[in-house]
Amino acid sequence: MEKTENKIRILSIDKTHSILQEELQSAGFDFVFKEYEREDLLREIFNYDCLIVRSKVLIDREIIDKAASRLKIIARIGAGMDAIDVDYAESKGIKCFNSPEGNRDAVGEHTLGLLLCLFNKINNGDREVRKGLWQREANRGLEIKGKTIGIIGFGNMGSAFAQRLMGFECKILAYDKYKTGYCNTFSNYPIMIKETSLYDLFENTDILSLHVPLTKETHFMIDNNFINKFQKPFFLLNTSRGKVVKTSDLVAAIQTGKVLGAGLDVLEFEAFSNEMNNKTNIPQELATLLKMKNVVLTPHVAGWSVESNYKLAYYLAKKIISNL
Repeated sequence: MEKTENKIRILSIDKTHSILQEELQSAGFDFVFKEYEREDLLREIFNYDCLIVRSKVLIDREIIDKAASRLKIIARIGAGMDAIDVDYAESKGIKCFNSPEGNRDAVGEHTLGLLLCLFNKINNGDREVRKGLWQREANRGLEIKGKTIGIIGFGNMGSAFAQRLMGFECKILAYDKYKTGYCNTFSNYPIMIKETSLYDLFENTDILSLHVPLTKETHFMIDNNFINKFQKPFFLLNTSRGKVVKTSDLVAAIQTGKVLGAGLDVLEFEAFSNEMNNKTNIPQELATLLKMKNVVLTPHVAGWSVESNYKLAYYLAKKIISNL
């Protein structure tokens, strides 16, 4: 566990549950928490064997080159690895891993919540009742039972959403480009999950749920061309990454009725919060999306539960301990 004459040093630059520090210190590591910005990290990273991050700082080649002589691990508190140049880090002998086991349950439940809000017009009904309006017919909802739900990406998050759909008597079509045989674990569950092709999704989907990482391949994957391949109008759920969906094309599809509604925990424009005080700075497609009643929005919190805060840190600590 010792590195030469000194303890292995671990730097965390983002806040997380205290269990992370407790577990790593109990294992004998020197744990340091400093809310470093990029310039701080460039100056200090060579002093550490392990770096723990969320998404505040982009871990690119410049930072990796500064760290490569000593750094052994880059650990991400969460699931997405798009803020880390994983390929380059691994080419330098640095292990990279995350802790999707920690927030898969939260994401699965939140995705179901978005769907229920959309189908039952819960957000609209809540706003109207607070205004003294009792418009029952205008808020008539839909049932999940009998619908076909297409899931793209069947890893921790996609499979967790599928589990939450048990009892709704719906059909699930699962597509994952990089895996096969992934539905076998559901063979004893009281729900029909079919491992399928994109073509089958295009033919049959009523509800599409996205659970993919943001990569060059998935960037703006959901665009006008992709949307128009669906044979039926459908609802869209996105709890993965905002830039998987091209906002302008989604807005156009909602306006034409090709997309019946959307539940979005993530947006292409997530760094617009400072612009909200000046409405003229908001991209037009985002401004239009924000006004749509058949769109439910949450602030990138699908995996952000009280329980996941603990589990993300705990699972990550165990992986660091077993790899140092």
